[in-house]
Amino acid sequence: MSTVVEQAIADLPVPGGWRWDVVVRPRRRTLGIEIAEDGRVLFAIPAGADPKEIADAVRGRMPRLAAEVRRRQDLRAAEPVRDLIGGESFAYLGRRYRLRLTPYDGSGHVRLRQGWLELPRSRSAAADAWPLVEWYSSRGERWLAARSQPLASLAGVRDPARVEVRDLGRRWGACSPEGAITVHWAVIQLPVALVDLVLIHELCHLKHPGHGAAFRRAVRLALPDAEVRERQFAQEEPRLWRGAVSSPRH
Repeated sequence: MSTVVEQAIADLPVPGGWRWDVVVRPRRRTLGIEIAEDGRVLFAIPAGADPKEIADAVRGRMPRLAAEVRRRQDLRAAEPVRDLIGGESFAYLGRRYRLRLTPYDGSGHVRLRQGWLELPRSRSAAADAWPLVEWYSSRGERWLAARSQPLASLAGVRDPARVEVRDLGRRWGACSPEGAITVHWAVIQLPVALVDLVLIHELCHLKHPGHGAAFRRAVRLALPDAEVRERQFAQEEPRLWRGAVSSPRH
C-alpha cells in the first residue's frame, strides 16, 4: 500500500530538493505529516488508505508544507558546523576542551582526560559526531540529575520525577505532565549559570504549565538575575553546536 501512495505523492509537483518517506501507521485514521529538523518529510498514513485521497490531502497542504520545509532547511543551514580534527575546541559547562583523535578502540566512547576530549576515530566525521552527542547526553544527564535537587528547592517545587538529556530539535527544554524534565544535549555546552536558567525554567513549569505572569514571577523569584541570564542565553544560543559536521574524512 505504501508503495502505491508513494507513487501518488511522487506524481504531485513535489519540490525536487525534498527528502520524504511514507510510513503506514494502523492506528491513524487520517493523514499525518511530520517534518524533521533537517527538513525531511514523513507522511504517516492509515492502513488501507486511498492513494488518491492521500495525494489530494498532500496537494491541499503543499503551500504551507513547502514554507515550513524551507524554514527548517534554512535553520539547519545556519547552524554551526564543526570540523572533527585534532585541536578543535569543544565546550562543556562553559569550559573549553581541545579534541584529540585516538585510534578506534571498538567502543567509540569519548573520554575527558587531562584537559583533552578524546574521540576514537572511525571512518568518517559524520560517524564520529554521534559519540560526541552521546557523551554530552550521558555526562550532562548525570550532572543535571544532581543539580536538579538544590534548584528544585530554590524554585519551591518538588524534585522532578526524572531528568533526561537528548535532542529536542529547536526546543532547549521540556516538562512532561508526569513531572519529567528533558534538556537538549547542546545546552550542556553553556556556562553553569545558563544551564541553571534552562533547568529553573522547566522546574517552574512543574507548578505553572504556561508562560504567564505567575510563571515569570516564579522564575524571577528563583533567579533574581533571570533577565540578565536570558540576554546572555540569547547571545550564546546561535553558537551552540547541534551535531552538524563538515564533509566526511577519507
